[in-house]
Amino acid sequence: MRKVIFDFSNIHSMSDFYLQFVDSFLLPDWFGNNLDALWDVLTVQINFPVEIVFLHFDRYSLDFRSLFTLLKDAEEDLDGQLTFLTSP
Repeated sequence: MRKVIFDFSNIHSMSDFYLQFVDSFLLPDWFGNNLDALWDVLTVQINFPVEIVFLHFDRYSLDFRSLFTLLKDAEEDLDGQLTFLTSP
């Protein structure tokens, strides 16, 4: 299983996250940099199985609450193809 780590000590905004996500998954320039585009990529375009790990992540942060929810939903919908973990 491929593991992709996002270190939130270096990610301070959704824009920062999208830049790292695009680089990590080698997405095309036309990626939408929004939650709808992220959902589409997570459920259709990336190679599975994959484990996504958020280090130094505060799941209660208002800035990233929607991102956390989306990844948990994707993990549930993809039934073992995507694993999502967080670490404070």
